[in-house]
Amino acid sequence: MGRKPTGSRSTPALAALSAAGIAFTARPYQHDDGVSSYGLEAASALGVDPGRVFKTLMTSVDGSLVAAVVPVSGTLNLKALASALGRRKAAMADPALAQRRTGYVLGGISPLGQRHPSPVVIDASVLDHPTVFVSGGQRGLDIELSPADLIVAAQALTAPIAGP
Repeated sequence: MGRKPTGSRSTPALAALSAAGIAFTARPYQHDDGVSSYGLEAASALGVDPGRVFKTLMTSVDGSLVAAVVPVSGTLNLKALASALGRRKAAMADPALAQRRTGYVLGGISPLGQRHPSPVVIDASVLDHPTVFVSGGQRGLDIELSPADLIVAAQALTAPIAGP
């Protein structure tokens, strides 16, 4: 795996990984503006199992923003997310707030390199794969890296937070 993006412009997510010396591969693909399921589009375009492609969902857990990272093949269990953090209630964050705080657009929110970093919780299934994919900080760009490196780079907690 390299440390430089190939065929795409740099993003804060790529810069954060490079600055940390973490090995990754930038995986650009042609994004279709008519598609609304960005993660499934990425899995299809990159030819990988959707269970290896993770989406970043910004949530509000007891009033604080938290990035929840789950496979695109499933959903986020808000109750499990709150429980993993020892909190009471989780809900999806306002999309405009999520974009403002992260510096990324919906469909391109990465758990890495956010403008105002939030705590990150990654579904425990991330550990089932040799490499995984997360958004590189723009639609049409994913990052492939090892689960261990993702956890370190995002300073993340892992917990079973995905639903079917």
